[in-house]
Amino acid sequence: MSEIHFREMASKSWLNFLTFLCGSAIGFVLCSQLFNILLGEQVDTQPNILHNDPHARHSDDDGQNHLEGQMNFNADASQHKDENTDIAESLYQKVKILCWVMTGPQNLEKKAKHVKATWAQHCNKVLFMSSEENKDFPTIGLKTREGRDQLYWKTIKAFQYVHDHYLEDADWFMKADDDTYVILDNLRWLLSKYSPEEPIYFGRRFKPYVKQGYMSGGAGYVLSKEALKRFVVAFKTEKCTHSSSIEDLALGRCMEIINVEAGDSRDTTGKETFHPFVPEHHLIKGYLPRTFWYWNYNYYPPVEGGRGFSSGLLLPPRTELLHWALPSFAVTSFSHRVWPWGRDLSSPLLPQHSRK
Repeated sequence: MSEIHFREMASKSWLNFLTFLCGSAIGFVLCSQLFNILLGEQVDTQPNILHNDPHARHSDDDGQNHLEGQMNFNADASQHKDENTDIAESLYQKVKILCWVMTGPQNLEKKAKHVKATWAQHCNKVLFMSSEENKDFPTIGLKTREGRDQLYWKTIKAFQYVHDHYLEDADWFMKADDDTYVILDNLRWLLSKYSPEEPIYFGRRFKPYVKQGYMSGGAGYVLSKEALKRFVVAFKTEKCTHSSSIEDLALGRCMEIINVEAGDSRDTTGKETFHPFVPEHHLIKGYLPRTFWYWNYNYYPPVEGGRGFSSGLLLPPRTELLHWALPSFAVTSFSHRVWPWGRDLSSPLLPQHSRK
């Protein structure tokens, strides 16, 4: 009896052990799947951490996160009915800016249409430059391929097109990506201190590789009429060539060759007005590690956190998918910092020669 009892106990122990193993295996699989789901969601909701490539551009998204449908971008217009816009309207006539927006066929509905519906309406003239023509949007076809290696070709051809067709329609010529938001009133205020006949251009100034520095492509940059003329002529005379696919650096090198000055776009308190990254990268102190290239590339000493933002912000940080590309970007999200210049009674005096 004792032997039988022993065998029964051993059998039950073995069965319990198998049950434990099966339960553990099932539990492990379920936990693994749960962790994968949670980690996947965490990765999806994490902001895009910038890697250590100073000339990296956002990759084309897969279309899962863009704005859908038609939005009413003028829903808050009644809130501004009593504001004084006399100075802003005067500058609109005196400081004429042509904006050209670099885009592509895959981004017209995801990004470019939101630029078209918001800040681009404040340009004196706006053009959308793409690899191929789209008469409905419309876009101007530059007959290039798409891709990061084509950025400088697109830039060269776009400025040549603007020079040949719209040179006399504006004083200043701005290049912006289709994920950038611009406050044109403030840009006009900055430019009003300068003559478009000066060979000068403005943007977020970086310092490596070019003696006078060069302007970040991500933050956008603006050329005076004289700078545009020199740039186009330089390619006709081969003073400048397509020496690199790195658009902003290559353009900066060309500007130095043709004696176009890299201007100082900081405000009167020394704060930056052009910003190359998404809002949290600039506003959250400590977000960007000190090992990140950005801290060594700034031409002027960078100020970390919100203290580095100008109250007269010119170009708010570029956004990943234009989720913020509506009036609330400037009015709500940055209401404590963004100041559309010339649209209230408390605006400071114009630069000396602009008061005329």
